[in-house]
Amino acid sequence: MTHRPNTHRHADAGSATIELVLLTPPIILTLLFIVALGRIAGARQHVDAAARDAARTASLARSPAPPSGGHRRGRSNAGRCGSHVSHLDVALDTSDFRPGGQVTARITCIVALDDLTLLDVPGAKQLHATATRPSTPTERRR
Repeated sequence: MTHRPNTHRHADAGSATIELVLLTPPIILTLLFIVALGRIAGARQHVDAAARDAARTASLARSPAPPSGGHRRGRSNAGRCGSHVSHLDVALDTSDFRPGGQVTARITCIVALDDLTLLDVPGAKQLHATATRPSTPTERRR
């Protein structure tokens, strides 16, 4: 009986390297896509919270004239989105500012996606959020 060497073992040599080379790019693209979706979802949450807080702060103001408190609150909360947010715009509608009226805050920001260079995503995504609160002007304390 003659002993034949195992030729099947040598036929698979290098196949793991080829599989790794073929699977690495799709895995990296999938991870970058997940990062882009996470960045947009996180920024969306911060913009919604900023609109809500800006409307709440403006609704508690003593008068509609200086809406700076709502603007500051909206900008500070939307600024928590990180360095990927640019062009933050806070607009307060206090035209119905009276007891029983309402105050509306609209926030717009742009989330940068262009640093995820391997993906063919647009350079930025514009997000909008609107929140309306009943106005309850506080009276001046004596």
